Amino acid sequence: MLDEQSVLGLALGLGVSGLLPVPEIQYLAYLHNAEDQLRGEAATLKFFSNGAYTNPMVLRVAGLGYQKGFGGHFHNDDAVGVLRDIPGLVVAVPARPEDAAPMLRSCLAAANVNGQVSVFLEPIALYHERDLLEVGDRGWLGAYDAHAVVPIGSGRTHGEGTDLTIATFGNGVRMSLRVAARLQARGVGVRVLDLRWIAPLPVDDLLREAQATGHLLVVDETRRSGGVSEGVLSALVDAGYTGRMSRVTSKDSFIPLGDAANLVLLSEAEIEAAADALLS
Repeated sequence: MLDEQSVLGLALGLGVSGLLPVPEIQYLAYLHNAEDQLRGEAATLKFFSNGAYTNPMVLRVAGLGYQKGFGGHFHNDDAVGVLRDIPGLVVAVPARPEDAAPMLRSCLAAANVNGQVSVFLEPIALYHERDLLEVGDRGWLGAYDAHAVVPIGSGRTHGEGTDLTIATFGNGVRMSLRVAARLQARGVGVRVLDLRWIAPLPVDDLLREAQATGHLLVVDETRRSGGVSEGVLSALVDAGYTGRMSRVTSKDSFIPLGDAANLVLLSEAEIEAAADALLS
């Protein structure tokens, strides 16, 4: 059996010794066994030592929901609140394949230069996806760029619609792009903002894209309480956004086995219904 506390403890020791560890926790739910290694040690050493010591680290975590073939809340976990409220911790959530390596390079560079501790949260359900709108269209594939980087805290916009902005991340990007195509066929122009980073949030990009349409829907695959959407909407209010906005999320529930997971995880039908309600 894996020992997550030992995995992160070893990484802490390697980091403070001058190396750049990239440990991996197999599933997000397993991180909770060792989260104090991040909260109480990794993300605080630089702060409590007044910069005298650093333990750079990029922690890879396969997680979030929608994974087929595995069940229960240990293999499908959408709880990220414990990561988002650790001061100074960077949390990256790559969705599109062509963003993954550039985002990882940015995390590694920040660790190497500034001693940054980052969590690289990978949507496990997207590992084997190839298609986007139809079977065989290969619309989810992307080109690999060996030199590209993505600045920490920067989003990416897909589309130039002027009616509705959808802000999302992770599995929500693929679902939102599919919903956007259906809305486009009905004459609704949609742009999808992939947040890419849930700590820090890309607030400038978020405000710009929300103002571009005046209607913002936050599509959040995490739980309604303690999820990402709370921070997104609060950031917009703090920034002075005055347009219409709403959110659609997964339920406040552990993710059950088998098809029962569909009762609590956010669906494309719910996204489309929420978009219609916001625009009505």
